[in-house]
Amino acid sequence: MMVDVADLAATGVAPARRCAYAVLRRVFERGAYADEALRAEARGLDARDRALAMRLAYGAVQRRATLDYLVEGLAERPCQRLDPPLLAALRLGLYELLYMHGAPDHAVVGEAVALAKANARAGHGLVNAVLRRAAREGPDALLGALSDATPEQAALKHSHPLWIAQLWWQVLGADGARALMAADNEPGELALRANTLRTDAATLAGELPAPSHGDAVIPEALVLEAPFDVHGSPLWRAGAFAAQSRAAMLVSRTLDPRPGERVLDLCAAPGGKATHLAALMQGRGEVVAVERDRRRAGALARAATRMHAPNVRVELADAREPRSTEAAFDRVLVDPPCSGLGTLQAHPDLRWRMTPQALEQMARTQAEILAAGAGVLRPGGVLVYSTCTVSPTENERLIAAFLDSHPDFRTDDLAAELPAYSDGGFLLTLPHRDRTAGFFIARLRRS
Repeated sequence: MMVDVADLAATGVAPARRCAYAVLRRVFERGAYADEALRAEARGLDARDRALAMRLAYGAVQRRATLDYLVEGLAERPCQRLDPPLLAALRLGLYELLYMHGAPDHAVVGEAVALAKANARAGHGLVNAVLRRAAREGPDALLGALSDATPEQAALKHSHPLWIAQLWWQVLGADGARALMAADNEPGELALRANTLRTDAATLAGELPAPSHGDAVIPEALVLEAPFDVHGSPLWRAGAFAAQSRAAMLVSRTLDPRPGERVLDLCAAPGGKATHLAALMQGRGEVVAVERDRRRAGALARAATRMHAPNVRVELADAREPRSTEAAFDRVLVDPPCSGLGTLQAHPDLRWRMTPQALEQMARTQAEILAAGAGVLRPGGVLVYSTCTVSPTENERLIAAFLDSHPDFRTDDLAAELPAYSDGGFLLTLPHRDRTAGFFIARLRRS
């Protein structure tokens, strides 16, 4: 069943809650991606309501495991036995009662009941009873009983699949794993990259309707301090900025391309890094941006046009395939598809989609793309490998295996350049520590 905000307008429920409820049903009943569902359902909402709808919907998707555990205890029945429209209302209402503390409890309960009544054949009385009981007991009692002393307990308290909790327990230690999982359930940064082919960060900051602050390491970065409709802004349409995390900006900065060079960007869509490379090169030289999906390649070309990056040339090709014996590249960026475990704030449903088996398959593909990129780098050239994940299989172990089979490559020690993000000579950003997405960045040179 297609769920649309307009279908719920007659319930008298606030627009943000109507939107969030529709997003939850798209995600859990139809398998939609949360960000795409939000874009579809939030049309027509003002910036404030859109931001609230995003917080409600993303939060309820992220906290699904914890919410379902509590729903089953309060309702005294398994979630599988609940009608999906009722379960969506319970998840939404319980999330707002326990984690947001903004609206009065009676308003939260009343509107969740109204949504259930309008969309389910029966059972709205159960929604009323469960949420009223939750409001009486309160978040301190319901959430305070949850521990995170072990990976199993932390997976439930912080609502992550157990395998992710166990992975990060090993990689980051218990305290780091807890902190990262807790951060994954908070709103992520909204950062913009000023397009230096058109403007600079100071000028852009003065033109934005929302307050912002800069970054000490990345001069073109701005972090917004209030909700902002990025893609609805005339500044975005004019190519004055791109929405991009500061961690993603570090990737192009680490490659450090120079004007006049020839640069290869593998797996380049949607174009944030390709257009950043072009700007760092002052529009001079060439960025060959490779993408195998025709639709995404078209979006990449449009991004380059919007960002006034004439030196970006889009190539429709499979990044895994060895390239022809064309002239070698001065610099190569390998930014392959990955598990995305560093972006769980921005992609709330990803934790429930990713599996250890998919991660292993991705690592094999990443190794193929890295080898293809290395094969066309000139002697003395620079290659950057980056992922938006916190996973040794896709990061440190993959680089170690590559170096074992490619003795003509060595890694740069990035500790002196960016000590705040350094991790064993590589760069690693972490949401709980750095307040940006989780990225791994390695820089290699061909001898």
